[in-house]
Amino acid sequence: MTTNADIVRALGKVEGRLAGIEENVSRLRDEVSDEKDNAHESRSVIHRRLDEQGKQIGHFETTVAISGAVDAQIKEEIKALKETVDRNHAATQPALEEWKRLKTLGYGISGLIAIAGLTIGSVVAYMSDSAITWARHWLKID
Repeated sequence: MTTNADIVRALGKVEGRLAGIEENVSRLRDEVSDEKDNAHESRSVIHRRLDEQGKQIGHFETTVAISGAVDAQIKEEIKALKETVDRNHAATQPALEEWKRLKTLGYGISGLIAIAGLTIGSVVAYMSDSAITWARHWLKID
């Protein structure tokens, strides 16, 4: 038969084991709690990054839309400037052609004057001796 002392010892062993199990459960709870906190913090970081990515994508889309509108506006302005330049070129082209013609005519006249000067100069140089003789004879200078 079992005595009270055996029963008390058995209860002490069970109590000791329960205390060990309770301690292990407490440690497991602490570890699980730490893991839950870490997981929560990790999810929080991920959500923050996703929010930032969403904002950046929204900003990028806005920037692309604005850039497209600016490009279209610049293209229209360039087209208008090209048309203006073409009109101005067409309006000034006859005057430019006339100026080129006058310039060419001026070069021709300058060339003719130079040739005439050279011709007169060479005729005078060639005939200088006979001209002096003729002038002395006409003035009756000996």
